[in-house]
Amino acid sequence: MKRLASAALAAVLAAAPAVAQEVTLRGVSAFAGGTTFSRPFEAFVAHVNEIGKGVVQIDYVGGPEAVPPFELGNAVSGGVVDIANNTSAFYTNLVPTGDALHLATNTAQDQRANGCMDKIDAIHQQQMNVKFLARTGDNVAFHLYLTKPIDSPDLSGLTIRTTPVYRAMFEALGATLVRTAPGEVYTALERGAIDGYGWPLQGVMDLGWDEQTKYRVDPGFYQVDVNVLVNLDRWEGLPEAARAVLQEAAEWIEARNADNIAINAEEAEKQAGAGIEVITFSPEDEARWLTTAQEAGWAGVAAVDAGIAADLKSCLTE
Repeated sequence: MKRLASAALAAVLAAAPAVAQEVTLRGVSAFAGGTTFSRPFEAFVAHVNEIGKGVVQIDYVGGPEAVPPFELGNAVSGGVVDIANNTSAFYTNLVPTGDALHLATNTAQDQRANGCMDKIDAIHQQQMNVKFLARTGDNVAFHLYLTKPIDSPDLSGLTIRTTPVYRAMFEALGATLVRTAPGEVYTALERGAIDGYGWPLQGVMDLGWDEQTKYRVDPGFYQVDVNVLVNLDRWEGLPEAARAVLQEAAEWIEARNADNIAINAEEAEKQAGAGIEVITFSPEDEARWLTTAQEAGWAGVAAVDAGIAADLKSCLTE
């Protein structure tokens, strides 16, 4: 498949007019440069700039210092930014059913093959004025991290820092929820204002939160979605050769999602070395943990739009 895609791209580039002017896209990431969830986008940018010379280049402006994370969705929607690396949790104001993306149990490749990616793209085009170009984060689950131990999925009495990603799940399990900016989590843990937080297996060490974290609950739940989005007007105005380069790079970066399995193992080892202990449940409680995650998550999406929820569930979890 990779050889076919590369051959198709080569054919498009060969057919492109020799006098075509190179296009430059302004790119921003919702995550700080060099951190876990920005690195795939940075690799994507480097790949585009390598294979797209003379056709299309990306000027990587930076991360939150360029555009605040929760404003990046509006920025790429309105064309202030041409291409963005963003998670659906940061733009639920524009795509309220975007929470469905992290409920996926299959891969980006599966979603391309079964037509789900086309449905997700159509929703983003209609509601956000962006082309949904690629998804990174496959194989990276979310976990609950704590400062005190628990022995069951009952989170009553715990104050947990949350985001829209796992709000419904933690609420269903009895937690008291607090929403804070990522930059405030370390201090909240240090002062005892929160007992824990939800976060993927990767990235905790980037933020220094491991210094205030004593436990991680396994197994993980959900799946990270960090998405490459292109302003739709800009996308539609690009030459065919430029779109072909970006599409090839999208599938290239999605193929690298497979690397997350090995990275997860390395990250778990680092967390153990930092003193983070793993909490596991009985088989019955583990089943409750995972079932609640899916049922509460999909119920939340259905409450926004039952039709979209049913349509996406059929292709994100098959």
